Amino acid sequence: MKKLAGFLAGLIALGCLAIGYMYSVAIRDPVVRRVTVEMPDWPAGAPPLHVALLADLHVGGPDMPPSRVRRIVREVNSLGPALVLLAGDFTSDKRLMTKHYGGSEAIAPLAGLKAPLGGVAVLGNHDHWRGLGDIVPSLRAAHVRVLDNNAMTIGPLDLGGVDDAFTGHDDVAATVRSMRRLPGAKILLSHSPDIVPAAPPDISLILAGHTHCGQIRLPLIGAVSYVSRYGAHFACGLSRDGPKRVVTTAGLGTSVLPLRLGAVPDLWLLTLVPSSRNRH
Repeated sequence: MKKLAGFLAGLIALGCLAIGYMYSVAIRDPVVRRVTVEMPDWPAGAPPLHVALLADLHVGGPDMPPSRVRRIVREVNSLGPALVLLAGDFTSDKRLMTKHYGGSEAIAPLAGLKAPLGGVAVLGNHDHWRGLGDIVPSLRAAHVRVLDNNAMTIGPLDLGGVDDAFTGHDDVAATVRSMRRLPGAKILLSHSPDIVPAAPPDISLILAGHTHCGQIRLPLIGAVSYVSRYGAHFACGLSRDGPKRVVTTAGLGTSVLPLRLGAVPDLWLLTLVPSSRNRH
């Protein structure tokens, strides 16, 4: 019995160490991933554009209080992006929360973003589940524009924003129709990468979040879930669907449990340039 008790105590200690490690990963400063993307429809004479992609703040205790959002905003500002894109899930209702925050308190730190072309957001499944009553007004109060299956021109870009696919609010066709009326380089912003196959092939860049890159990826087993009908195909980092390029960020916060393993928090800094064919 003593041996059994010692074995069980060892397992409990190992489990506590594992949980502590996964929590420490979840609250790390985000990794900044940098990529240069050639845009075949880049307007002639337009200079390169630096764009930051953030997703899945999931503001809530213990891992993502508003004070952490403010630190992340300062880091984003230090990168000097011209435009900040936010791919949804601003609030959280995870099971092991130590504190809930209303939309206003959760989103207010985003008012500190200093990008010259501002911030633009789409909504995620948690935003819809929470209810949009204080989410959308809080984003607007933070000077973040919200796209819901429509598009706008921002500098050299025609940015289409698709509402959340996971909750069935997406309309890719309507978003693309709105983009077609505009003259710039076409980019789709979506919370979920599951909209990728529905996008036409001339939309050369699609930006998304939602998957958390698996959030908890176990050794030998892999991700517990990517929450995507396409599994790992568009779930993390750079991927392609024919000519369409996809960037899926691991996001900043957590869902269900305030833990990460094998999928560190990240944000992306994209440098958009004309394709080599358009430079001559």
